[in-house]
Amino acid sequence: MRDNAKGGALTEVTFYILLSLFTPKHGYAIMQFIEERTGGRLSLGAGTLYGALNTLEEKGWISLYGNSEGRKKEYLITDLGREIATKELARLQELTQTAVKIIGGIYE
Repeated sequence: MRDNAKGGALTEVTFYILLSLFTPKHGYAIMQFIEERTGGRLSLGAGTLYGALNTLEEKGWISLYGNSEGRKKEYLITDLGREIATKELARLQELTQTAVKIIGGIYE
């Protein structure tokens, strides 16, 4: 996973996973969230998702939620993960504002 916590861009998948975990979810619910929010443009396989979840957990951006024993482990974003997601939102807003100024100026 090539995400940079020091101000670099998150991958789209990572950002969607973090967004999905503002409420506790298990793996399948995360996959459904991402597929629904992207209109099917992004569809994660189990291997990709669980690899990403392990990495995000190691970084401290998400954690297991509640009694997550058994097959259906639930995850929740941590305070650090919220901070990372908030910074990514600000980065994307800045990018969008710059693009609107440039592209909007061409067509005016």
